[in-house]
Amino acid sequence: MPITPDEFLRKHGFDTDDTEERDHSLRRNALNHAKHLKRPNAGTPHDWEDWERFKREHPDEVEDDDDGGS
Repeated sequence: MPITPDEFLRKHGFDTDDTEERDHSLRRNALNHAKHLKRPNAGTPHDWEDWERFKREHPDEVEDDDDGGS
């Protein structure tokens, strides 16, 4: 029967003192991305129009834009 990576690390003495398990699921990553909105890296012109409109309507929900004037 295969063991989980956490069990393997514990077995070989690499267990950390962190009892809280990290959640790296796609759902968790999507929630983090949604909570920390930043300027998109790519997209269609429609995506950029939506982004600019969202920035105007919700300035307090968007992290600083580091576009450097481009």
